[in-house]
Amino acid sequence: MRPLMALTAAVCATASATVSAAPEDRRLPNFVIIFMDDMGYADIGPFGATEYATPNLDRLAREGRRFTQFYASQPVCSASRASLMTGCYNVRVGILGALGPRAEHGLSADETTFAEVCKQKGYATACYGKWHLGHHPKFLPTAHGFDEYFGLPYSNDMWPFHPAVEDKPMEERFKRWPHLPLIEATAVGGVKVRIPQVTPEEQKMLTTWYTERAVQFIERNKERPFLLYVPHSMVHVPLFVSDKFADKSKRGLFGDVMMEVDWSVGEIVGAIRRNGLEKHTMVIFTADNGPWLSYGTHAGSAKPLREGKGNTFEGGVREPTIMWWPGTIPADTVCNTPAMTIDVLPTIAHLIGAKLPDHKIDGKNIWPLIAGEPGATSPHEAYFFYWGEALEAVCMGRWKLHFPHSYRTLAGGPGGTDGRPVPYQRAQQELALFDLERDIGETTDVKDQHPEVVATITSLAERMREDLGDSATGVKGTGRRSPGTLEPADARFVVQEGVQTLVEAPR
Repeated sequence: MRPLMALTAAVCATASATVSAAPEDRRLPNFVIIFMDDMGYADIGPFGATEYATPNLDRLAREGRRFTQFYASQPVCSASRASLMTGCYNVRVGILGALGPRAEHGLSADETTFAEVCKQKGYATACYGKWHLGHHPKFLPTAHGFDEYFGLPYSNDMWPFHPAVEDKPMEERFKRWPHLPLIEATAVGGVKVRIPQVTPEEQKMLTTWYTERAVQFIERNKERPFLLYVPHSMVHVPLFVSDKFADKSKRGLFGDVMMEVDWSVGEIVGAIRRNGLEKHTMVIFTADNGPWLSYGTHAGSAKPLREGKGNTFEGGVREPTIMWWPGTIPADTVCNTPAMTIDVLPTIAHLIGAKLPDHKIDGKNIWPLIAGEPGATSPHEAYFFYWGEALEAVCMGRWKLHFPHSYRTLAGGPGGTDGRPVPYQRAQQELALFDLERDIGETTDVKDQHPEVVATITSLAERMREDLGDSATGVKGTGRRSPGTLEPADARFVVQEGVQTLVEAPR
């Protein structure tokens, strides 16, 4: 892989040299967003992990601010990423679930990403990691404001070695999952498939490769404002770790992987410090959804929260979050006020004086909360949690109201071992109100004691249904926009004999 890495670095350097010059105003802050995949609330030291060390994240928390009630909008991959990227509930922008390798839609060009917000001010922008908002060229990061991209276009389990298909002949496997490609793209040089058939040995290197590129990007752009987005493929199953962290933890492979992620954070923040950029750089560390509990020993922990990935209970949507900006964000502090990934884009826009999109977005500027301003409160009346197109729950401060819905659960049983999941059961949640300040585990329904709270949240939910709809009640909604779709003349990836092949026009 060394020739590939050298070629990659050369291509990236060329791309960096060809983008527009940086503005002279060095007061513009840099932004680094590290986005984990399927990481549980208790999977890092500052939020309760004890079976492995996360010294770099521990230090980040000591020098920064922990957010104990920070949410993803929906507890599944593509949907969650759409919200972070656009500042909108994913239902508004038409991205649901987890897009597969045969999906023919993705994030629309009509949406505005936080990278495009930063490009208004001449930022260098890069994405290294899992994208999962459409794998065809018109949907990739370089079509949405990023100068550079290197990584997997979707989840690392979407390959023919997934446990669900590994007992089948390869031709049968390809009907479900083609080979997993590793893609590189630049805004000026187009899209290239660097590895058309990712192997287990190459999966072991993903965290290292993403980290190396992130560090190189910081070094190359230290004299100009930059936005760096690192959406790790880990700790999504199947888990892989490089040799330098194999068998290092008491938690088995999962702990090894988390230790390598912590190393990655240390390398990235170390590059910021080494170049004297810590007073000019904001780092956000968070995740896309909770742990995939059915995988058991290969899944994280959401304790003390209820359930995990795929659920709108707290274990599925509440994410361990740290924000760091020495001298600007108060050190060793905690924010207990609710916030969400939809708020990242408008907050960045506020900090750099950029224009917000002309179309409606759902996020709001939460800088007063991040900066720890005295008396700062949430700018939102409430946050809304959809599963698919169904509105399942609403969080209003300390209160969370669940509407009747079915959900998947292990019902207290153990998950699987050695990378193989166990099946979920289905359960029914009836209308219930939980006081998250006293009952973080959502165990005790208090709706009868607080009918006025139920009435207020129900009214907010009705208003949201009018806007974004609700498949559970049959309301269509008037504020939804369509995702991007492939047109006949678009370049695209076509699966040929199990391999994603880039073609200029459909065959």
